[in-house]
Amino acid sequence: MKVKRFFAKSMAEALRQVSEQMGPDAVILSNRRVDGGIEIVTALDYDENMARQSLGAEASEATNGARLAEMQAERHRRLEDELSRSRSRIRDVRESRAARGQGYADASFAELHRAASEDFAEPVSQNAGNENYSDEFARMRAEINSLRDLMSGQRGEPEKPGINAVQQRLAERLQEFGLGNDLASSLSRRHKGGKLEDGWKQSLKMLVAGVRTPNQEWLDEGGVYALVGPTGSGKTTTIGKLAARYVLKHGADSIALVTTDRYRVAAHEQLFVFGRILNVPVRVVDESNTLDDILDELSDRHLVLIDTAGLTSTDRGYQEQLAELARSHHSIRTHLVVSATSQPRIMKSVWHCYKMAGLTGCVMTKIDEALTLGESLGFVMETGLPVAYYTDGQKIPGDLHHAEAVPLVRLGVERLKMLQQQAAAEKMPDTERPREIA
Repeated sequence: MKVKRFFAKSMAEALRQVSEQMGPDAVILSNRRVDGGIEIVTALDYDENMARQSLGAEASEATNGARLAEMQAERHRRLEDELSRSRSRIRDVRESRAARGQGYADASFAELHRAASEDFAEPVSQNAGNENYSDEFARMRAEINSLRDLMSGQRGEPEKPGINAVQQRLAERLQEFGLGNDLASSLSRRHKGGKLEDGWKQSLKMLVAGVRTPNQEWLDEGGVYALVGPTGSGKTTTIGKLAARYVLKHGADSIALVTTDRYRVAAHEQLFVFGRILNVPVRVVDESNTLDDILDELSDRHLVLIDTAGLTSTDRGYQEQLAELARSHHSIRTHLVVSATSQPRIMKSVWHCYKMAGLTGCVMTKIDEALTLGESLGFVMETGLPVAYYTDGQKIPGDLHHAEAVPLVRLGVERLKMLQQQAAAEKMPDTERPREIA
């Protein structure tokens, strides 16, 4: 959320400045008359939940959205006043040092800010020649410490041990992205210093590095692949998309489909429909035909895709199905199908249920239905499962994509921006010009 204050002689002039500098998506937090004209405080990407978090205990006084916006504006005024006073103090100290020839004439604001913000492990020497100078530094340090509290949104509350204000704000943004608290904190702590945006870019690069994807597609590499996962995760539809893409590229003569779902009535119907449409053989594992027997018969096929029953650990046949995949003498590469709409805890539970099948990767489905993608990306980072494909719709085979780390993380960032824009739009019905919050 970007907050900025504007001054002008008239309301029309102030609104013109807001429009030019903040754009049509700006939200007016407050406006009031001041000496010489009008003061307006505006915000971009304004979010009431974020505002309440940043205000902390003070937010309890806000009984409606208008009061909350005014409090956010007042907080911004205090922050700017603190900045102005601190800059003035630093300027005075620098000029005083320059007049005495004591070496701070060329010091940058950042250097003096650091000097005033440090814990003064080495106190200012009394040989500096002026006791008042030490007092001045002490007062400036107190002001900047107060400024730091304001900037971190934790006035009156201690910072978390071992994490500074920028790291904490970075962790909060990563959680908005969808990452879990532990992973967000771990990534944010690696940002040792600098601006929030630098830390954000660094964290995204670490996400890209942590998301593993194969270089080659199944369709070209060939082999035997089994999709496992709970009912409704999209296993059968994903197999239909893979088969359709393969047939379009290589023809129907070198592919076959297999299902191990013999536990539910009419469980094979959708797969048989795909087989008839694509002119691809579909085989069923049952009492008369074991998985290995069927795979022996299909050994001349370049690609074999195995659909499985969506069973949980409490279902009949759960152990039998997974053991059948694990003990096969064929090289079956088993992939977990994970819905991007699932909660992180459910993803982890599903992974624990199916990892005995010797998982070699995963397929992410229903990307288009997920509000954020950080949950899915965090899951594959923590489990180490390579992402082979992801799906983002029902079109066959159009909504199937070979996974790559950079586009996936970029898609997650775009989804976060879209979510923020939707939240802002709900609070500002007329996007043609800034409006006050009702």
